[in-house]
Amino acid sequence: MKPIKKIVLAYSGGLDTSIILKWLQQNYKAEIIAYTADIGQKIDRKKIFQNAKKLGVKKIIIKDLKDIFVKNYVYPMIRAHAVYEGHYLLGTSIARPLIAKDQIRVAKKYKAYAVSHGSTGKGNDQVRFELGYHYFGPKIKIITPWRIWKLRSRTDLINYAKKYEIPIPKDKKGASPFSVDDNLFHTSTEGKILENPKNSAPEFIFQRTVSPEKSPNKASFVTIGFKKGDPTTINGKKLSPSKLLEKLNSIAGSNGIGRVDLVENRFIGIKSRGVYETPGGTLLINAHRAIESVTLDKETMHKKDEIMPKYAELIYNGYWYSKARLKLQKIIDLKRSKVNGVVKLKLYKGNVTIVSRITKSNAYSMKKVSFEENKSFNKSSVERFINLHKKKLRSF
Repeated sequence: MKPIKKIVLAYSGGLDTSIILKWLQQNYKAEIIAYTADIGQKIDRKKIFQNAKKLGVKKIIIKDLKDIFVKNYVYPMIRAHAVYEGHYLLGTSIARPLIAKDQIRVAKKYKAYAVSHGSTGKGNDQVRFELGYHYFGPKIKIITPWRIWKLRSRTDLINYAKKYEIPIPKDKKGASPFSVDDNLFHTSTEGKILENPKNSAPEFIFQRTVSPEKSPNKASFVTIGFKKGDPTTINGKKLSPSKLLEKLNSIAGSNGIGRVDLVENRFIGIKSRGVYETPGGTLLINAHRAIESVTLDKETMHKKDEIMPKYAELIYNGYWYSKARLKLQKIIDLKRSKVNGVVKLKLYKGNVTIVSRITKSNAYSMKKVSFEENKSFNKSSVERFINLHKKKLRSF
């Protein structure tokens, strides 16, 4: 008797991946392994098991990757101050490489011949997933339903779901939902009225931030402690990476911090409008820049700023595991051992203000910057410095 073929599907328990699960069963006559990576998204374990079992799935895997996600993926990106096109903190982009890596691990463990995902044919995530699959499992087949099936619209999917009694979720207004992705770092919302950039985002789509207008009328304060470039404490209390980010999300979200409404240039060549919420990440990137300002030298900081756009673009395009990204990470982390100390932030109605920076580093010299007369800085050398650059001016 021939062994049954197996396919590992990245499964959320929602409408799209439930439809894909059924479609894979019909078209590939294979056993489907439903795989969910828990990276801090709103996860309904009961719903995942219930929906998958209803469709005849025997093997359902939910893997807790929250700490790995924050420590090994989010934190390196924060150390780089990575921002795509001036605004996007790359919340969806950074999650896909980890999911793809662990999905391939599961495929190898259960000797599956293929993996599948639910990314659409117009999006970036299909690239990010498939580059990750290829890197860790180049011989494993990739099945991409959105690029090959005959279901061409949201209406087609709804009709397919009704035919096979697949539950159809509703948004807060009772209509079919927006396209939402969330993890511990961020939430993104796309589709429906957001597709027209002239439309403002309705308040009900925001999930982890209150509007600045409805945030407290009194400022909040939070201190973040850093060790070797990574955050380790909040208000003096040491927390695991996932608990730390979870706490910052709550603090920042309640103060209306972390909202971005962006029209971005997708890797595949089209423009897309998305609304992002990255409350804790917004605090981290502000605090990290602040602690580096008093611990790192000018050349190192400016080099990081110079390479950041390329680094961010590599992540956005799905090249997290590339030699190019790893090479840039080495430059970014060259002096991270010096980045230690505490930053205090003031949070008020969507705004983040640096209140103080405390460090034992000697990179910042109070003697040299003091307006009081002192002998620690030779002012006479400034004239020679300026004269040198006068000569350089016309050569550029």
